[in-house]
Amino acid sequence: MHAIAFIQDLAVLMLAAGLVTVLFHRLRQPVVLGYIVAGFLIGPHTPPFALISDERSIRILAELGVIFLMFGLGLEFSLRKLLRVGPTAILAAFFEIVLMVWLGYQIGRLFAWSAMDALFLGAILAISSTTIIVKALGDLKMKHERFAQLIFGVLIVEDILGIAIVALLSGIAASGSVAAGEVFATLAKLLLFILVSLLVGLLLVPRVLAYVARFGSDETLLVAVLGLCFGFCLLVTKLGYSLVLGAFLIGAVMAESRQLAQIERLVEPVRYLFSAIFFVAIGLLIDPAVLREHAWPIAVISLAVVLGKILSCSIGAFVTGNDGRTSLRVGMGLSQIGEFSFIIAALGVQLGVTSDFLYPVAVAVSAITTLTTPYLIRAADPLAQRLARAMPPGVARVFGAYGIWLRNLRLPGQHALLASLIRRSVLHAVINLALVAAIFLGAGYFAEPIGAWLGRQQLPLPLHKALIWGAALLLSLPLLIAAYHRLKALSLLLAELGTRSSRSRRVRRVLSELIPLLTLGSFLPLLATLSSSILPPTEWLLIIGLLAVTLLALLWRWFVRLHARLHAALQEALDQHEPPEP
Repeated sequence: MHAIAFIQDLAVLMLAAGLVTVLFHRLRQPVVLGYIVAGFLIGPHTPPFALISDERSIRILAELGVIFLMFGLGLEFSLRKLLRVGPTAILAAFFEIVLMVWLGYQIGRLFAWSAMDALFLGAILAISSTTIIVKALGDLKMKHERFAQLIFGVLIVEDILGIAIVALLSGIAASGSVAAGEVFATLAKLLLFILVSLLVGLLLVPRVLAYVARFGSDETLLVAVLGLCFGFCLLVTKLGYSLVLGAFLIGAVMAESRQLAQIERLVEPVRYLFSAIFFVAIGLLIDPAVLREHAWPIAVISLAVVLGKILSCSIGAFVTGNDGRTSLRVGMGLSQIGEFSFIIAALGVQLGVTSDFLYPVAVAVSAITTLTTPYLIRAADPLAQRLARAMPPGVARVFGAYGIWLRNLRLPGQHALLASLIRRSVLHAVINLALVAAIFLGAGYFAEPIGAWLGRQQLPLPLHKALIWGAALLLSLPLLIAAYHRLKALSLLLAELGTRSSRSRRVRRVLSELIPLLTLGSFLPLLATLSSSILPPTEWLLIIGLLAVTLLALLWRWFVRLHARLHAALQEALDQHEPPEP
């Protein structure tokens, strides 16, 4: 009987979604809004009777919808796009998120909501809707204009920061506090986990997918892709992070494979199905009584979303050198909330830390701002012209001079090449040191089961720690050598630029050796802190250090070749596929 009831609920849900979305297509409104309306119409709060008998089963399917929604966003994400978007997207997204989190929190406290409700409201307002913006720009035939490309760049940065917000909110909800030290530690560990996941994933996943694709079977490839997706999501939850993070990261890794177009084609129908269920399930939660009760907060929050995002994103785009018209179009194109806001609101409900009214309020605000998005994009040009005419000539000259000054700051020719070399050396050194930190964190995470096994071998506890810490150091040696080489190349370049006379060769030589050693020496206390749970006594550390020095003397070239092969494999994974522009 349960199976029949489930099929009945699924039939009602999909029929309602199909009918309402056909109507919304005819009305040229976003399909996402149609799904939410369909859920509202068949929900338990809409008379005369409830059409869904088992909401729990629908919510389980909606969880799959979240996974596929974030997996799809990951597939659309590209590491190259992130490198190309430049300071405009980063600064605009940063301004937007900081301002909207603060504004949402202040509005929540203004209406006497709890601190956790206000904090989640700020996070809900922070992220714009990729789905709605892409659909609106596509309908208006504006996807290839410059301001649209800047908007896509902001959305990429927002997706990354949104994942960080979800992970951070999960930690805050679990601990009940927002201490600055805990926030910094949470963000640092999250960034480290994302970096390691992307690097290891790029080394392994594209090769696995290439091997599976050789069989020429769409069914086999789809099953392998879904297996990797759900398997990685399970691993992420075991490590204490959210399913959302796992789905996004594995999608971003698969976005760099040669099979991306085929994977998107195979996953798209599944993603459409479960994403529709997710948005319909959101509609099931809408209670008209709650909306009537909170009509005034909904109106205030909707106005704050539109004005706050226009202001923050326009300022971020203008500060980085874009003209006023382009900056205003960027701001007005990003002035709504959508699917990520629903995920954050659902997180609060799932963790039991937010009030029941927050979810329907977020849905109502999203519906209002979604409806206004196409009109705001169309109104950007006329508004920019009016503002330009109304602006005092002195202010216009100041803004024009600022743009010219900013463009003159861009490094030409040889200076740009030097800056690129410096950035690349710093980036490679940071990545290698981050991987070393991740190895020691992983060793600490698995220390308990390893220690239990070593205990059965009748080994003393100090020796347990020495073996685990020594194994982590052994795995890290190729990365430490690579970081040393990068730092040495950087120090040689800086020494050459700073000391040009022929008498300064000795100074350059000293600097080229001193900077890498000082950098790695300052990294050691951090490494000891990260691995404090497995740090052996001092005498064992001395023994391990001597063994490591001996291994370096004997196997230095082998370690260098090993890292070079890993670096070449990673570069191959990044070069083998050039994703299309959105």
